[in-house]
Amino acid sequence: MTLNIANHSSFYGVSHHKSGQINLPVAPKCNVQCNYCNHKFDCLNENRPEVTSEVLSPTQALFYLEQAITRSPNIAVVGITGPGDPFANPDETMETLRMVRAIYPEMPLYVSTNGLDLLPNIDELARLQVSHVTLTINAIDPKIGAEIYSWVRYNKKMYRDVDAAKLLIKKQLESLSRLKEAGVTAKVCSTIIPGINDIHVITVASKVAELGADILQCLPFYNTKETLFENLTEPSSEMVQEIQDATSNFIPQMKHSVLSRSAAFPEKTVEYRPYIAVCSMEGMMINQHLGEAERFLIYGMNDKGKSLLVSVRKAPQAGGGEQRWKALAETLKDCRTVLVSGVGNSPKKVLNSHGIEVVVLEGVIKEIVYGIFSGMDMQELMKRSQIHSAISHCSGTGKKCG
Repeated sequence: MTLNIANHSSFYGVSHHKSGQINLPVAPKCNVQCNYCNHKFDCLNENRPEVTSEVLSPTQALFYLEQAITRSPNIAVVGITGPGDPFANPDETMETLRMVRAIYPEMPLYVSTNGLDLLPNIDELARLQVSHVTLTINAIDPKIGAEIYSWVRYNKKMYRDVDAAKLLIKKQLESLSRLKEAGVTAKVCSTIIPGINDIHVITVASKVAELGADILQCLPFYNTKETLFENLTEPSSEMVQEIQDATSNFIPQMKHSVLSRSAAFPEKTVEYRPYIAVCSMEGMMINQHLGEAERFLIYGMNDKGKSLLVSVRKAPQAGGGEQRWKALAETLKDCRTVLVSGVGNSPKKVLNSHGIEVVVLEGVIKEIVYGIFSGMDMQELMKRSQIHSAISHCSGTGKKCG
């Protein structure tokens, strides 16, 4: 079974308000330490939100999926991407895929992995008719790979430096070949890290094309705090475009709009509010009470009209009464709206007084954010999201509203 990538929403940017996808966070452990990745967060450089995920069991994940589809029937693709690596957690990953396939026999499924432990699972992935597998391959030269990866854990043994890179690259390329033998569509993702692998990504493209990869996505490296690469310069949009053009000579490209932070988002001021803040447990759904949020996902819109995650901000410490909400208003002073699944009267009043609208609803983040940025009527969005009643509704535990 080979997926027709030309018709697949997760490859060619079908608008999220028409067709959505959801990731099931069942894989907490990771088997590779990338120098741009902080294991406290999901990996933004592998196209996943930079937020700590709520980890679910396979049974919980299936229930969560059923609830999500009830609230947002446009969900059309289900994936497993982390928050660690799916195949560092093979039992949880494969059991979840089996359960989803049994209940939703026509639902497209995908997984995103570094490829280290993928090989033993490929035959079953094919039997389950997984639509595609995304392999993150940042280097095929072990010397370059040794600059990107701190360590690799394989068969309960730790590998470091060039030995780690050699092992990882070997497993990645073997997995890519085997995926194609099994008839599974293979997407390769490469992170462009200036001064490390930027030019080398072109060599990666040539090699993966030779092995039959279906499509390549070149993603810009993003700074992540508390990592070895936190002080590296992010690639310019011009660099990303040049590399995409060069690699397109070997393999079709999956191109997402490249964010030019200075051009797309003017300097922040109290008056200028280009962002929307979101409360979410796992980074896909609006499903968290304001008082229980430990961090906020901040969404903006780029110059191509696409909404995207631009940062994650820590919430003020619980307690402190009204001062806590004033501190939150300062944290979100460049946000026009905060989207929550519940809110108390006190924080809502304080945020409103600082010009921040508080909206209570539930649904897929990107669908709702897109609708707000596109000027859709808020009441219509709330109706479509099947929320309970008025904006003042409070559905939290009551433990963190002080």
